[in-house]
Amino acid sequence: MDATLSALHLFPLKSGAPLRVDSASVEARGLAGDRRWMVVDANGVFVTGRQLARLTLVAARPDGDALRLDAPGMPTLRVAAPRDGERVATAVWGADVTPLLADAAAHAWLGEFLGQPLRLVHMDDACTRKLKAKYEGRYGTDDDLVSFADGFPLLLISQAALDHLNAKLARPVPMLRFRPNLVVAGTAPHAEDGWKRIRVGEVEFEVAKACTRCVFTTVDFDRGERDPAGEPLRTLTTYRRSPDGVTFGQNLIPRGHGVVRVGDPVEVLA
Repeated sequence: MDATLSALHLFPLKSGAPLRVDSASVEARGLAGDRRWMVVDANGVFVTGRQLARLTLVAARPDGDALRLDAPGMPTLRVAAPRDGERVATAVWGADVTPLLADAAAHAWLGEFLGQPLRLVHMDDACTRKLKAKYEGRYGTDDDLVSFADGFPLLLISQAALDHLNAKLARPVPMLRFRPNLVVAGTAPHAEDGWKRIRVGEVEFEVAKACTRCVFTTVDFDRGERDPAGEPLRTLTTYRRSPDGVTFGQNLIPRGHGVVRVGDPVEVLA
């Protein structure tokens, strides 16, 4: 069986609910519309589902040049993408970035749902973020950019890797527990660990490094709560531990532009 792209996911809001799509444009910093919005606290520190599991219940959807926010018990809010105004000095895992601040209504909406003072920020075209400084000389180049994603522009996981994990779990977990952009079918479990460069449809990608996993994998994004048994991270530690940590999936850097579509062939180039 040949490898194919079996699923595509966007996360318009970092740590928010996933958005399944049939196709997506590939840009230098990742899929268009992926993780271009983020929540920060009153001090400008980025906030994710690691700290606030209920953030995964916030569904953010593109609405023209705006973002539509929905969450259980909350009215729908349309947030216009800011064009100018205040920029917030923040960072994502040590990589500095200065996004634009959204309007006050968005901050109030998030604060009401999540129960603490929070603000919404947006990565416009003028807002750039480099890869983490610690990756310089090891992965990518000085010119590579990334969105508000943790470390790299995209994440890929093979369906077989999840199937292998679920065979070990008392309660299987969905692929979206790991928040990949690209899911590949038709491979052996963790075949992606041996890839260096691939082509998906018309776009080439560098396979940069394995994705190290954390407590966020234990958050059930349908309930906005952590798994009391610490799964699937607990099981992953029994067979996916490496010197860098527990790994699952591979981070990608685009080496071209174009559109990727569900059903595209996935070719291993190196």
